[in-house]
Amino acid sequence: MKNSIKFSIGLATVTLATIAVAPLSVNAASSKTVTVGVVGDTSRELWQDIGQRAQKKYGITIKLKEFNDYVKPNQALVDGSLDLNAFQTKIFFDDQNKKMGNKLQSIGKTVIVPMRLYSLKADKISEIKKGSTIAVPNDATNEARALNVLVQAKLIKYNKQVTDPTAKDITYNPKKLKIKEVDAGQAVSSLQTTDAAVINGNFAHDANLKDKNILLTQNLKKNVNPYINLIAARKSEANKKVYKQIVKAYQTKETKAEIKKLFGNSQYAAWNLK
Repeated sequence: MKNSIKFSIGLATVTLATIAVAPLSVNAASSKTVTVGVVGDTSRELWQDIGQRAQKKYGITIKLKEFNDYVKPNQALVDGSLDLNAFQTKIFFDDQNKKMGNKLQSIGKTVIVPMRLYSLKADKISEIKKGSTIAVPNDATNEARALNVLVQAKLIKYNKQVTDPTAKDITYNPKKLKIKEVDAGQAVSSLQTTDAAVINGNFAHDANLKDKNILLTQNLKKNVNPYINLIAARKSEANKKVYKQIVKAYQTKETKAEIKKLFGNSQYAAWNLK
């Protein structure tokens, strides 16, 4: 048995972090002030570093607006309360963008963040007992990704013919595991009441989950493109010079070094991956 840990993540808290002196109103902001939406606190330090370099080289002020779920940042980008967002994988973006009328566009790759199977009760996969409960994110693309982690762990199989698989599509479950579908932002806290959970890297990092609690890391050695994170803009503004400059400021060797410094092996620079 492992020692439990205490943590909490708010459901819908939104905070505003300013990287440099900037107007308070997004609408009143100059063309050189760009508000970027991120999820969780994971990206704050990285974007502060990028913001300093963007300010120095291009005269751009970057403001961060922080969300704790995966839906609101795209809604905010569509309605104009954000200029850019940077938090989501390509597969998630494609799904959400379609639902929102294809009003958004990817303008640059950022990082790749593997999902991991965590447990506070088991030290290895073989210790997951019959009838155990495992939490997975309940949104379409993250749930499919989480189920693939459980397939990789040889705990389940599911119907691969289904476009957006859920727990109902599991076809092989020899340990009769109970799959609990939760909001991605609550997967960490679910560790207190479940036997294991598949958790997105940003939430795991924000909650300071320990490497010793990792049972399995998602295999990202092939077919990685759907899982690369990106910077998104409104399609009508995707070619704005200031946005392209922010992508340039992001995709540098300095950013790559900062990613390694801040996140170790929990995420990787991915703009050169195919």
